[in-house]
Amino acid sequence: MPGRIPDRDITAIREQTRIEEIVGDYVALRRAGADSLKGLCPFHDEKTPSFHVRPNHGHFHCFGCGEGGDVYSFLQKQEHISFVEAVQQLADRIGYQIHYEGGGTAIVRDRGTRARLVAANAAAQKFYAQQLQSPEAQPARDYLTERNFDATVAATFGCGYAPAGWDVMTKTLLAQGFEFSELEAAGLSKQGRKGPIDRFHRRLLWPIRNLGNDIIGFGARKLFDDDNLGKYMNTPETMLYKKSQVLFGLDHAKKNIAKGHQVVVVEGYTDVMAMHLAGVTTAVASCGTAFGEDHLALLRRLMMDDSYFRGEVIYTFDGDDAGKAAALKAFEGEQSIAGQTFVAIAPDGMDPCELRQARGDGAVRDLVARRVPMFEFAIKALLGGHDLDTAEGRVHALRDTVPVVGQIKDVALRDEYARQLAGWVGWEDVAQVLGRVREEGARFARATGGGPAVNGSRPDRVTSIRRQRPEAASAPPTARPLPGDPRLWPQREALKAALQYPAIAGTVFDSLPVQCFTDPAYASIRTAMSAVGGTSSGMGGAEWVDAVHHAVDDAVIGPLVTELAVESMPVGENNISRYITSVLARLQEVWVGAQIADIKSRLRRMAPGEDPDAYNAVFGDLVALEAYRRSLLEQAVDPDVGVG
Repeated sequence: MPGRIPDRDITAIREQTRIEEIVGDYVALRRAGADSLKGLCPFHDEKTPSFHVRPNHGHFHCFGCGEGGDVYSFLQKQEHISFVEAVQQLADRIGYQIHYEGGGTAIVRDRGTRARLVAANAAAQKFYAQQLQSPEAQPARDYLTERNFDATVAATFGCGYAPAGWDVMTKTLLAQGFEFSELEAAGLSKQGRKGPIDRFHRRLLWPIRNLGNDIIGFGARKLFDDDNLGKYMNTPETMLYKKSQVLFGLDHAKKNIAKGHQVVVVEGYTDVMAMHLAGVTTAVASCGTAFGEDHLALLRRLMMDDSYFRGEVIYTFDGDDAGKAAALKAFEGEQSIAGQTFVAIAPDGMDPCELRQARGDGAVRDLVARRVPMFEFAIKALLGGHDLDTAEGRVHALRDTVPVVGQIKDVALRDEYARQLAGWVGWEDVAQVLGRVREEGARFARATGGGPAVNGSRPDRVTSIRRQRPEAASAPPTARPLPGDPRLWPQREALKAALQYPAIAGTVFDSLPVQCFTDPAYASIRTAMSAVGGTSSGMGGAEWVDAVHHAVDDAVIGPLVTELAVESMPVGENNISRYITSVLARLQEVWVGAQIADIKSRLRRMAPGEDPDAYNAVFGDLVALEAYRRSLLEQAVDPDVGVG
């Protein structure tokens, strides 16, 4: 077994890893200034991006929820793995060989860890793909070819076949050095009456990957009539596989989803394949569960634009009653991005795979192009159940649809659909329909504890939380300074400068006494910097930030270090040096100003005639400090203006 991973390897792996590439597997990042990228936070639900990454310093921080850290911290939080596993995972990614202290040089995994489960799934996929070429797998190959998927397509999507034997795959992987406990934890094997057996038998399989491209599970379709375990089976919930958080095809689609700000949600594995082959390369499907809020949050992070969400989510459903019911159910959860949600229904009850078979790739692309807004589809689906040629039918239609329209949170969109509803029903008094919809909207708002939101946004989350949360009995041990406090602006910017550009801040920053930092949290960080050797310690980047972070022993101040290391400077890269010089001069000026005030106070208490030498000495100090202060003011910068 390996020993301890030495600090030099931990540092080397971190320095050789580009944090923006790792985070970019999970979050769409956009440029947000000099050495700053931003996106929607993967650790909490938000509509406005507050998650920032600093590539040159190897850190991230969310100004919304406070999560932050280096690339190891990100993987630990995102993948729910240990620190050691995060180090090993990144070592694998960059091809770095860890030299364990007290162990060998090979990267050996602890039994039962996430990395071992990923390796087991990868080995299983390789086994299943090989089995797809066997004579026994002819029905699986026929299933694919009948749907116009050749061997190349099958290989692209990693298709495989689970053989008929009860334990063929299990024995193969055991022979490769895996233990049954690992195969069981990965959802590949289970305990049978006579020993370990395979979970999947005589089925066509698709591997399911996460955003990091690791295989975390499988979806399996029945091929034989005597298979009574359901049409589809999936890997059970495991350490890796959470069905509410994974989407089939996302590994193929994620780049185009981020680029095109569009995702097409289909219902099956073959539908995803058909869509991609037809040129709709943003198609994904849920795995073993209905498409839900967690899936939507995952996609929104990929489609985020510079400052707002403007992507399209297009649901495709079978054109039968079940498909319409699924669309109406999806409508219930679509208020967060209602204005960008659409429905595409294939003709004659066909799914996208059948449509491609019957009418070709062009028909699949046309299906997406003919999408209709989700609200319109939902309302018209309800109207379809009424006879609008009769007065009674029109009255009942309004009774069914007015409450639905009233639930639209975007006020302008709600009123517009109310007017359209009057036209669809054939109700001449448009104002009457509009009034009823508004009344229903007000009733719905009261029932849900909030009002309709402008532009489809949700009620303010902070306000909502405050309504539910009683006031704290006492303040936290360490108060967190407000980022926008103008009185503390020089202190905050100086600490940012020292953390992000220690070589530029240099000796000027190190010469600043702790007393320059009047806020306790900022003073603690300044003290921590001195404790690890200051900016002249020779450290930089992630190593420097981590050293300061570890020197701080406070649950509030620790995350603040990461926040300051990630927060953008208000100037371009070419002006960084001048800006830092100005900021430090401003902070020095504030400090010198306080000293001047003290000296003036002393002079007022002194009698020049009693001790003229002492008085003149203090007065000389005042003159010198005043001159120094004027030179600092010439270098200082107005926090509201910055440096151009």
